[in-house]
Amino acid sequence: MNNLIYPTYFPNIAHFWAIVNSDSICFEVSDNYQKQSFRNRTEIYGANGKLALTVPVSYSQKNRQLYKDVKIANDESWQLQHLKSLQSAYSMSPFFEFYIDDLMPLFENHYDYILDFNLKCYDLLSDSLQLNRTSKHTSIFEIKPSENKDFRHLVKRNSKVQSFQPYTQVFTEKHGFISNLSILDLLFNEGPNAELYLKRQELEII
Repeated sequence: MNNLIYPTYFPNIAHFWAIVNSDSICFEVSDNYQKQSFRNRTEIYGANGKLALTVPVSYSQKNRQLYKDVKIANDESWQLQHLKSLQSAYSMSPFFEFYIDDLMPLFENHYDYILDFNLKCYDLLSDSLQLNRTSKHTSIFEIKPSENKDFRHLVKRNSKVQSFQPYTQVFTEKHGFISNLSILDLLFNEGPNAELYLKRQELEII
């Protein structure tokens, strides 16, 4: 099965469920950029509950831009801020120290475009999860894809994903289990067991 998804910032668990349960991945890169989505946003588990991390972008709704043409607003020190947030949230998780060095290029290197940055996120996460999936990019935008199963709706922040099984999170005792956070939450808490966890899940979307 070939699944069609958007490249997003540290994709949530539903995105990686679609990746793991596929033979190959096709990334949608031929669409117009839309605000208020996971294209430039990820959600982690902080000390006070769910915490959103947003990559600032230079974008105007009045002048439509292709996703691939949207630039990151690098005048803000967002990379340092996001890294500090991850350290605060996950430094006590079982596998944080094991994986964080592999992800450091995302916080240390300069990226001009959000799409390029998100694709680099996917590459590094795939290496960390030891996933072996071929991937390709779209060349045209199709409302109804002819060759791939469409999971592009997962990019919407109001897509409700249910039925993920609980796993131990750093702040579970304070706020309970929070489902479908960034794949980083699963990776830092479950480590090498993350892929097996993803394969066991059944996905329900509202």
